[in-house]
Formats: sequence, C-alpha cells, structure tokens
Amino acid sequence: MYNNLYDAWKKEKESSGIQTLSKTFYAELATYMKRIREEGRMLDKRTTKARLMEREFENAKRLAKELVKLRYDKALRNAASGKSMPGETLTAEEEKLHGEILPLAESYKHFLKDILRGRVSHVEEEEKPKKLQLVRFLQEIPAIVGADMKTYGPFKPEDIATLPRENARILVERAAAVEIETK
Repeated sequence: MYNNLYDAWKKEKESSGIQTLSKTFYAELATYMKRIREEGRMLDKRTTKARLMEREFENAKRLAKELVKLRYDKALRNAASGKSMPGETLTAEEEKLHGEILPLAESYKHFLKDILRGRVSHVEEEEKPKKLQLVRFLQEIPAIVGADMKTYGPFKPEDIATLPRENARILVERAAAVEIETK
C-alpha cells in the first residue's frame, strides 16, 4: 500500500488536474495505517524493525496528509470556478464532500451577484444538527472513547452526560441509556 500511496501522491503533485484514485483508496489506506501503527506498537521500540515501522508510519502519514490537501485544493478551485469534478476521479468519500462544496460555492456566487447589483444579500442561518446528545444511564458503563476521540465516563445508573450523538445512539440501542430531550 505504501507504494500505491507514494504513486498517488507523486501523480497528484505533478499534475494540475485531479488524478483518478480507486473508489476504495482511502478505506485501503486507513486499513494500512491502522495495521502498521498496531504492528509498531507490538514491537520492542529499540529494535531496528520497530524503528523502521515507525519511520514508515510517519512517512505514510505525511504523504497521506499532503495527498488529501492537494486533492482538496484542486476540488476547491474547481468548485470556485464552477467546474464540476469528473466523478470517476473521486473516491466515494470525496464525492460526498464535493457535493457539499458545490452548494457553498454557488451561495458565494449569488452573494457576490447581489452585492454587485446593489442589493444586500441576507444569508439565512440554518440550525445546525446537534453533534452532542444528553443521555441518562440505565446501567453501569466503563469509560469509553467517544467518536470525537475524547474519553467519557465511567458511568453509574442514573448518571447524566453529554456524549457524541453516535455514541449516545449506540448506548440507547443497547438499552444502556436513554436520550434526554433538550430545547
């Protein structure tokens, strides 16, 4: 996978247009990153193999960050200029993200047009979905790592806490907690 990552980064760096990645590229990359991190943790840090694994992980992390940034910048430039991205070049994750960029770029274009026409453009403020949920625990739960990578708990029955929505939903589905509605 490291070679695939390097090749993708190199092609993206050398080209002005966005390059084609397989639809599963990021899923495969995430699996690879997890694997080398876990393998590195299992080794004695003083061994040559452990140092090589750590070096490979750091290099892969740097390449992945730069690859995503390059592709993000290209997607923003296309959206700002009103161009659509060829669907076959984007991964499944990027297609979803690009779908969120386009309406924003259109909003800015309409905003500018209104200003140039001498109109004050009122941007409607949408109520953003809550990312946290208040819950009451029904049973004892050990400390958990939330979707936001923060540690929550441990909890006893009748404790009340605010958790990331994804974690709260799972606890409610398992009858370990109940949602508390807030206004």
